[in-house]
Amino acid sequence: MTSDVIGSPDGIDPRDRRGPVLEVRNLSVDFGVEKKWVPAAIDLNYYVNAGEVLAIVGESGSGKSASSMSLLGLLPSNSRVTGEVLLNGRSVLTMSPGQLREVRGSEVAVIFQEPMTALNPVYTVGFQIVETLRLHNEMSPDAAKQRALALLDMVELPDPDKAFRSYPHQLSGGQRQRAMIAQSLSCDPKLLIADEPTTALDVTVQAEILDLMRNLRTKLDSAIVLITHDMGVVADLADRIAVMRKGEIVETGTAEQIFGNPQHEYTRALLAAVPHLGQGMGDDDVDITAALAAATHSELAGVDRDELERREREVLAGLQEESVPQADPVLELKDVAIEYPKQGRVPAFRAVEGANLVVYPGQVIGLVGESGSGKTTIGRAAVGLLPVAEGTLSVVGTDISGFRPASKELAAVRRHVGMVFQDPSSSLNPRLPIGESIGEPMYLAGEAKGAELQKRIEALLDQVELPRSYRNRYPHELSGGQKQRVGIARALSLRPKLMVADEPTSALDVSVQARVLELFQNLQRELGFACLFVTHDLAVVDVLADHICVMQRGRIVEQGTRDQILRSPQDPYTQRLLAAVPLPDPQKQRERRELRAQLMAAE
Repeated sequence: MTSDVIGSPDGIDPRDRRGPVLEVRNLSVDFGVEKKWVPAAIDLNYYVNAGEVLAIVGESGSGKSASSMSLLGLLPSNSRVTGEVLLNGRSVLTMSPGQLREVRGSEVAVIFQEPMTALNPVYTVGFQIVETLRLHNEMSPDAAKQRALALLDMVELPDPDKAFRSYPHQLSGGQRQRAMIAQSLSCDPKLLIADEPTTALDVTVQAEILDLMRNLRTKLDSAIVLITHDMGVVADLADRIAVMRKGEIVETGTAEQIFGNPQHEYTRALLAAVPHLGQGMGDDDVDITAALAAATHSELAGVDRDELERREREVLAGLQEESVPQADPVLELKDVAIEYPKQGRVPAFRAVEGANLVVYPGQVIGLVGESGSGKTTIGRAAVGLLPVAEGTLSVVGTDISGFRPASKELAAVRRHVGMVFQDPSSSLNPRLPIGESIGEPMYLAGEAKGAELQKRIEALLDQVELPRSYRNRYPHELSGGQKQRVGIARALSLRPKLMVADEPTSALDVSVQARVLELFQNLQRELGFACLFVTHDLAVVDVLADHICVMQRGRIVEQGTRDQILRSPQDPYTQRLLAAVPLPDPQKQRERRELRAQLMAAE
């Protein structure tokens, strides 16, 4: 195990210039479970300097969040924390509850993983920021309000006044995250702990949040502890990295050292599991950044644009000749418009306009775009959960655009469609063992019962590589990856011809995500179902998809083969989307960031 303090990239220990903001010595965290102490973090040693970002990476359960929350006394009562934590030379673990309250928010701030649960739903965003400001500073209500508006403007919310008056549920995910960052930074903390700050965000919003944190680090000279499993985010932001596994730090080093020459086998496995653009093309070294530069600024890359397009057309013509499907489409949208119906005083909202899309048997179509682009709306309409306002939507040869939600005709079509949801925890019934959850669709459809039903449940558990004994477990007894496998098994229970997968891997660790994606690929090849894969992760869709459709503001702006979209994107929005994808390589990520800045400046 390597837990030594690593010097800065210039070879001079930063502590020779000034002391660290945070120093952790021999920190251990245990939880009392069934009259036994179960270790969550073991003998951790690290430090963070002012203006520096330390990334703590590892899988779920490695102890990243537990050890970081222990620094501020934010763990439950069944926890035990030992060791020493120094904040600007002061011992934190020996502070009284009153002293800790003074430190929280003023000297140390936390950006939590899920802003919807971290923000109070019954108070406006502005009230919560003002409350934080007045709790730690002697300020009038008007002065606090002006400071809060300035903070909301600093985190680049498009309308600070509106955000100030809004409740958390009235903001999008990215806006809520920005609002929480504004609250965290309200008292100019010397240390910022960011716990998975970009996990559920689109690549473009994520890139903006990372730019924001980078700029704020420079402005405030704050130390940042970044907790994440996203190696692209680490490459983009971190100066140094600590890799955790099973409660221990197994390797530390600068970002260049960890990415360029990882020493521990776990670090190498973690980096190998990261999906990245170019991987799905059978070429790990495809330079997407160079392809983007060629497609968007051919004069910068020294490439003749006309010649590039001519070669691309030839390649695509050959690809299309090889892949022309012979069977009837499983899903077909013709000039489809989808509306969310009027509710009370809230008028109807048209979420999708003029969508044209075809999915053939055995095909995987990746549907990508930002939050609010209409991806999930199309997926929900495909399974009959949303009505079609205009156009025709055909599923397995049946036009469902005129069917009522509770009609027998729609119920008959739904038997041919399976859906995997983004959050398996909320899509599984917590009161049912997973065996019953998997078997319920077959029982309700009259497909099987009794001993036959039990055999089918066992076969599905085998297919998703879960032990048969898990059939009697409840959802809370399974990990996130295992619950997602249950969701896939349930979706496959009626042997669907079409699978709609809505962000099924967005909240999973990279290693768990890699295993779920591999399982999904194997099942798709084995069973031959068509799939509409909805995601904002272009690296994931690159691994899985044959074709890619790009959506922006309710419209499909570009679609084509995977190679066409990723190697030669034509629409400026697609180019921006690709340029926002963080790469698990510090040097390449710097180039990608510069390219993104050029694209933004060119608009």
